[in-house]
Parts: sequence; structure tokens; C-alpha cells
Amino acid sequence: MSVSSKRNLSLMMLPVLIITCAFFLIPMGQLILVSVSGDNGAMNYWQALTDGRYLRSMLETLMLSVVTTLTTLAIALVAGLFLARNQFAGKAWLVSLMTFPLAFPGVVVGFLVIMLGGRQGLSAELGLLLDGSRWTFAYSLAGLFVGYVYFSIPRVLLTVMSAVEKMDLMLEEAARSLGASRLRIVLDVILPALKPALIASGAICFATSMGAFGTAFALASGINVMPMTIYTEFTLGANIAMAAALSIILGLITWLVLLLARSASGASSTPAA
Repeated sequence: MSVSSKRNLSLMMLPVLIITCAFFLIPMGQLILVSVSGDNGAMNYWQALTDGRYLRSMLETLMLSVVTTLTTLAIALVAGLFLARNQFAGKAWLVSLMTFPLAFPGVVVGFLVIMLGGRQGLSAELGLLLDGSRWTFAYSLAGLFVGYVYFSIPRVLLTVMSAVEKMDLMLEEAARSLGASRLRIVLDVILPALKPALIASGAICFATSMGAFGTAFALASGINVMPMTIYTEFTLGANIAMAAALSIILGLITWLVLLLARSASGASSTPAA
């Protein structure tokens, strides 16, 4: 490689290095230093991993994120296959409506959940009409689950639709001509072809659910997910070191899932093509 080429490559890499340092290395380094500050030092991590309150918060966050991801993938897969392969009047409007949550911040999504399942929401009015009691679910993990699924569907749906449009329909025709049932075609042809897209979009959905704060903050009553725990430690408890340690742990778990998903998606992309 010539000197001129090396110089050009260095200039091209400079913006990437600046952004990486400014928005990742320096903030993460500072966060790590803060997490080991104070009287407990590195023991903050041990406390975060052994204290019952923090463990429950982490487990609730993991459970909610996994269930949200699986539910979102199931809904987006069915809807994506239908929308990508069928033409009908109003399709463009329906797709726009299903992707509309992309325009909403998490707090707005939380407000919409309150309007649906809050004390003055639609479900409460329906409960009063049917049995005289208010049916509410907004201020619990169920409400957060509804909000996360609503928030995540557009991100997965658009990826699935794009992947379906690139599928080779001849593979399905060949399987059908060999006598394969509809279920076998789905299991042996469609799902393997969509596997990279499902893994990639599912990982993004999981990561978003793990770190989402706005919706949880809007529905804060009775919810103990990790972003809210970190917020409480930082603001109400003034325990900045513990908040930083919890943030590092949350980030490492999410990063590990993204890394595994990237490896699985890359490894499966060639056979599925």
C-alpha cells in the first residue's frame, strides 16, 4: 500500500475514531471509574450481583425483554409475511399505521398505555360497564409489556417485510411440488430464509427493551425494571457509584446478546440465501 493510500485511509478512519472516543470510550471509561469510587470500590459490582433487590430488578428486566422480543417476533413475522405478499386497497395506510410508533418517544407510548389500561382508561371504563370494577393493567409489568411490544413491532416489521420481499419464491414452489405441507414449508423454507433478519431484529428489540426508560418512567408505579432502579439509585438515593455499576452490568448483558445475535445472524446468512 502506497504512502498516499495509507494517508487517505487514516483520514477516512479519523471521523470513526473521534466518534468512538467521544461517544463510547471516554464516557464508558468515566462510568467505570465512577462505579468503583466511594467506600465500597469494586465491591459495588458484587453487591449489584448478590443483593436481592438488584437481582429481582435484573431478572424482571430480562424476563420482560425476552417475552417482549418473542411476542414481537411472532406478531411481526405473521404481519410481515401477509403485508409483503399481498396487495389490497389501503395497504400503504395500514403499513404506515403499524409503523407509526416510530414517531413516538417512550414517554408518549407510556401515556398511550395509561389511556388504554389506566384508572381512567378504556379498560377501566369497560370494567365499570361489565362488573362495576375498574380493570387496570397500565401500572404493572403487563402495562410495560404492552408498551414495549407496541414500541418494538415497527422495528421488527420493517426488517421482516424487507427480508420477505427478497426471498426466492421458487424454493417454496419446489417444496410444494414435492408434497410438503404448509407447516413444513414454513419450518423448512420460510423460517430458515428469514432467520438472519429475525435474529438481527430480535436482538435490537431485546436491547431496546432492556434499556428503555421513558415508558417505564411514565408507568413507574409498582415497576422495578433495571432502568428505573438505576434512576432511583442515581436521583433519590444519591448512590452514583451503584448506579454506574448497574449501568455497566446492564450494558454488558445487552452487548453480549447483540454480539451473539450478530454471530448467529452472520453464520446463518449464507445457507439461508
